[in-house]
Amino acid sequence: MRIGIVCYPTFGGSGVVATELGKELALEGHDVHFITYDLPVRFDHFISNLHYHEVVVNDYPLFDYQPYELVLASRMVDVVKHEQLDLLHVHYAIPHASAAYMAREILRSQGINIPFITTLHGTDITLVGKDASFEPVITFAINQSNAVTAVSESLKEDTYQHFNVNREIEVIPNFIDLSRYEGCSTEGVTKAFAPNGERILFHASNFRPVKRVEDAIRVFSKVREEIPCKMLFAGDGPDRPKIEALCRQLGTCKDVHFLGKLKHIEEVYSVADAFILPSETESFGLAALEAMASHVPVISSNTGGIPEINIHGETGFMSNVGDIDDMTANTLKLLKDDELMAKMRQRAYLRAKEFSKDSIIPMYERLYERTLADSKPNQNA
Repeated sequence: MRIGIVCYPTFGGSGVVATELGKELALEGHDVHFITYDLPVRFDHFISNLHYHEVVVNDYPLFDYQPYELVLASRMVDVVKHEQLDLLHVHYAIPHASAAYMAREILRSQGINIPFITTLHGTDITLVGKDASFEPVITFAINQSNAVTAVSESLKEDTYQHFNVNREIEVIPNFIDLSRYEGCSTEGVTKAFAPNGERILFHASNFRPVKRVEDAIRVFSKVREEIPCKMLFAGDGPDRPKIEALCRQLGTCKDVHFLGKLKHIEEVYSVADAFILPSETESFGLAALEAMASHVPVISSNTGGIPEINIHGETGFMSNVGDIDDMTANTLKLLKDDELMAKMRQRAYLRAKEFSKDSIIPMYERLYERTLADSKPNQNA
C-alpha cells in the first residue's frame, strides 16, 4: 500500500506513535509518506520507502493567523496525486482530520478517490474538543472519516460522551518497539545522577497542567525524607518554571535534574526504580508503557486509559488524582522491598510485551485493507 501519514512532528505521544507506525509500515514493505510542517523527531532517513513532504506556510500580512489547515489540505492533494497514494491516515482530530476531509473532497471533484482514517489520541478530544468553538468541526471531521480509531477504551467512551458521533470507533492501542529499550548502557546515567546508589524516580511529560508535575515533586520530596533518592525529569513545557520554584521551596533542588527533551529517553528509563505519572487525565499513557518496557514499575493516578495499562499491585500502583500521600506510601512500599521490586519489574515488562509492535501493527494493516475494500479504488493506482 501507498500510505500518507499526517501528524504533529513533536515529542508528544501522538507524534511519536504516528512516526513509529510509519517506520514499521515501511519496514513491512509499504510506501509511506509523512506530510507535516517539520521532520518528525523519530523519523529515520535510512529507510528507502519512507518519505517526508514539508508543509510550508508563507507569511502573508493579510492574515493575523496563518491558514495552516488550508495549506495542509493543499499539500495532501498534491502528495496524493503525484505519489499515487491509496489512503491517508491522520493522527489527532484537528486540524488534520478536517484538512483530510477537504483534501478528499477536492480530489473527488477531480475523479480521484482517497479514503482517510482518523486516529484520536487524547487531548484532541478531552481538552481541545470540549471547547465549544472547536466542537462542530471535530464532530463533523470524525463522522466524515472513512474509519476512526482511538488509542484506548477510555478515549472511545469520552468521544461518544462529548460528541455526537454516529459511527463506529475501533480501539487500537498505542504500541512499543521493545528492542529500543533493551541493552541500554546505564553506567553513564547512574554515575552522573546517582553515584552513591541512590534510588531514582523518573517523570517524563510536556509539563502541561494536566500532567500535575507538581505532584511528582511533592511525592519525591516525601520519599526523600526516608530514602536517599534522586528525581529526574525529561521533557519541557509551560509548568517548568513553577516546578523549579517548588523545588526551591521544598529544598530539593540539588537532588532534582531537568534533562529537557530527549531523543534517546530509553537510556534514562533504564536506570529508574519507579516512574511517577500523577496526571489528571491520560487517554493512554505512552510514557507509562515506555517505563514498563524498561522493567520499571509505575506509580500513577487511576484516571482515563492508565488502568488499561498499569495493573494495580502487579505492574505498579495507582492512586486517586491528587492523592500525594497514597502515591508516596506506594512508592516507599516499592523502594523498601527488593523482592516486591523484582516481581513488579518483571510483571511490568511482561505487560509491556502485550503492546508490542508485532501485536499492534497488523491491526492497523487489517484496518487499512478493510477501509480500501469499503472505498472505491484509487483511480491513480
